[in-house]
Amino acid sequence: MVTGCLAAFVWEYEKKNLGSKEIALVAILSGASAVARVPFAAIPSVQPCTYLIICTGYVFGPLSGFMTGATTALVSNIFLGQGPWTPFQMFAWGIIGASSSLLGHFKVGELGLIVWGGLCGFLFGWIMNLWFWAAFIYPLTPSTFIFTCAQSFWFDTAHAVGNIIFLSAFGKRTIIILQRYKMRFRVIFK
Repeated sequence: MVTGCLAAFVWEYEKKNLGSKEIALVAILSGASAVARVPFAAIPSVQPCTYLIICTGYVFGPLSGFMTGATTALVSNIFLGQGPWTPFQMFAWGIIGASSSLLGHFKVGELGLIVWGGLCGFLFGWIMNLWFWAAFIYPLTPSTFIFTCAQSFWFDTAHAVGNIIFLSAFGKRTIIILQRYKMRFRVIFK
């Protein structure tokens, strides 16, 4: 299911009529997000890449947000280790990027963005818990899934707090910069 969702988003992104500048910017944001994740690997679950994925989805929409999130996981795991968890990380960050576009659509304020960042820390954790639960836990029952989520609560909280800190410190400025770039992509000469 996860790989099917990843394939569907990649297919839609490929079909979308994007300019080379926007594709290049999404690639640069994905690379920057992946590089930002590597130095924080020593601090469990504090991942500045999530804030950048949220900002990208907020400004550029669901497909660009999804691609930035999915590519972040794929590229950063070259340094941190690929494994069967990688598609789930790609899906989790991709969904965070895609759903962050709703915040941009409804023009939520800075506080709404910060709250969403906190929720995304838990959303990412729950999606990753699905992978862990399916791969390592027996029997697969609702109670064992709840236990799995309870065990990861502190890690998910650290991710949420990290998102809140990064969005509070850099979120508004990052969105302003990305919106400037977006306006430059849409210039039409007559």
